[in-house]
Amino acid sequence: MIEKIRVRYAPSPTGHLHIGNARTAIFNWLFARHYNGQFIIRIEDTDLARNVKDGEKSQLDNLQWLGIDWDEGPDKANSKYAPYRQTERAAQGVYQKYIDELLASGKAYKSYKTEATLKEEREAQAQAHQAPHYVYEYAGMTKEQIKDAQAKDEAVGLKSVVRFRVPENHDYQWQDLVKGEVKINSKEIGGDWVIQKADGMPTYNFAVVIDDHLMEITHVLRGDDHVSNTPKQLMVYEAFGWKAPAFGHMALIIKAETGKKLSKRDEDTLQFIEQYRELGYLPEAMFNFIGLLGWSPVGENEIFTREQFKEMFDENRFTKANAKFDAKKLAWVNNQWMRSEKEKVMPQLIHELVKAGLINDQQAKNDADHLAKIIEIAGVDGIKATSEIAPLAEYPFFKLHDISKEDRQSWLETDDGQKVAAAFTEKIKALAEDEFKADHILQIIRDLQHDLQIKGRPLWNPIRLITTHEVQGPNLPEILAVMGKDWTIKNIQLTVAV
Repeated sequence: MIEKIRVRYAPSPTGHLHIGNARTAIFNWLFARHYNGQFIIRIEDTDLARNVKDGEKSQLDNLQWLGIDWDEGPDKANSKYAPYRQTERAAQGVYQKYIDELLASGKAYKSYKTEATLKEEREAQAQAHQAPHYVYEYAGMTKEQIKDAQAKDEAVGLKSVVRFRVPENHDYQWQDLVKGEVKINSKEIGGDWVIQKADGMPTYNFAVVIDDHLMEITHVLRGDDHVSNTPKQLMVYEAFGWKAPAFGHMALIIKAETGKKLSKRDEDTLQFIEQYRELGYLPEAMFNFIGLLGWSPVGENEIFTREQFKEMFDENRFTKANAKFDAKKLAWVNNQWMRSEKEKVMPQLIHELVKAGLINDQQAKNDADHLAKIIEIAGVDGIKATSEIAPLAEYPFFKLHDISKEDRQSWLETDDGQKVAAAFTEKIKALAEDEFKADHILQIIRDLQHDLQIKGRPLWNPIRLITTHEVQGPNLPEILAVMGKDWTIKNIQLTVAV
């Protein structure tokens, strides 16, 4: 690719960063970085009613957490293209200039239809089994008649919107980077559409064209749900005689279990980056997983770093088939990253113990090596997120369960149980501090098996109960060795008379 690449991610500050939006940002970033182009952040905040407090901050913070940087944006302004928030651009009259130009040329007009009238028309169209469409309100009128009608509407206090006059029976087609050739006729648009709302704000499909043109955006990569917007945007480019950027519409993201589109309203599935951050998923894993939603690498490998993605990115490898969001696959990817980055993740795992109230900050700082051993034995290799380590390590490392009546009767109050408990206690107390290691403890248990002629659960369960109060858990000799002789003897004294 020879031409200069300028791509953008343009979120609306209406909520947290969604998996689908994160994918759009990631692939635009990869496109720019692979070709040494520029990646721009633009905030599309003209939908004032839906904007939420700190919505922009949440978007940018989570992008940074994913490891995405940008060359231009609200915090990195280039005077040639600034500002980067649409409300600020609107306040400077950026859009009004072009709206006025379209009004003057007759390619747009002021519309005074009320919501009640529009609703009645939609209901009538539904009853007539017609697709919903806007009915041109000035059909058959001369310019003077239109002017008079508008004056009357204004006189009674009606506010106008500005609508784009859609050309009749005109094909809009483009060579999509993902879908191939796409062609949509203007009759499928739904009639003349609003380019400026009654509050003076431009609509998305109009503002995005003006901004992309003025910011010299060369390629637009976005989700498949934007395909229907493209003809509207192309007609604006055509109206001004501008060259449109190359478009690429990535496959829909669907739920692997149901095959249905991933919807923000679906509360059964965690869909926001912030939710995974709180659970303790790694940014490298999230980037890795999202980077394979609708894009396929060469070969069978599925674990890649950002740098590897950047190096191997190829826009020709976008897939047309819907991308499956599989939470189990995401958990697997995160587990792979946790295994490979265990040393890097360990402070976060220890912090989870602090959050759970199992240790304090001072203990986390002073006993980091000991805590790392506990975390290793507790089963860090089997968890999908760092937040799972606290409940996994809580018992028996920081607390002890009460021994159930059933376990006492089954394993401790039997003749074999009492023999095992007494013999193990005697041998473990005699073990020197410098010999209190997993292999020595295991040898004690093997010797008991030989001496007492007791094996399997009748041997192991009494020992587990008097030391950890549980009949199941991680490798017992390793637990005792890490927790130490004093801890082990103390637990035995809590359980049996010694």
